[in-house]
Amino acid sequence: MRVLVVDDHVELAETVAGGLRREGIAVDLAFDGPAALERAGVNGYDVVVLDRDLPGLHGDEVCAALTRGGSRARILMLTASGTVADRVEGLALGADDYLAKPFAFAELVARIRALARRAQPALPPVLVRGGLRLDPARRTASREGRELALSPKEFAVLELLMAAQGAVISAEELLERAWDEAADPFSQTVKVTVSRLRRKLGEPQLIETVERAGYRL
Repeated sequence: MRVLVVDDHVELAETVAGGLRREGIAVDLAFDGPAALERAGVNGYDVVVLDRDLPGLHGDEVCAALTRGGSRARILMLTASGTVADRVEGLALGADDYLAKPFAFAELVARIRALARRAQPALPPVLVRGGLRLDPARRTASREGRELALSPKEFAVLELLMAAQGAVISAEELLERAWDEAADPFSQTVKVTVSRLRRKLGEPQLIETVERAGYRL
């Protein structure tokens, strides 16, 4: 999945982003309201983690603008206040979930994953296809009972291909969903990652290259 973390506390935002990346999640950062709307207008995010008290444009206004604009991203609003009135107000603005600071990182990850599942068509908690078994929550993957040692990006690409249920996914979509905005769109990143993934999956090959279209599992 791809997540936008919006918080004017730069150190906290970067710490959260680093932790999420270790969980295999692609993360972009914004440190004020206008930057958040700019990035959300350019990139397709599954979840926006939005601090309520932002400079430039208040988090409430950012949330309302995203909702009015028809953004498919689910919004997890963060705030230093955890009162019922604040939670109700945030949800009324269009937020999908609410988390008070300070929070446990494990809970943040669990809430992000739950929101991401809601942003996509319903899928089973464990994906199974062609002898492959992938458990996104436990971050495990296996083929015919053989455990696969996958990097975070390899895992993300395999998850996207399995979730597509046989549909073709373009290299551009894989790049957008599994990497952040720092990825070079003209690089061979996706091709190299798919090649490594194929080697780890072993024979017979499961990932098909569809000429001029993308990849299919």
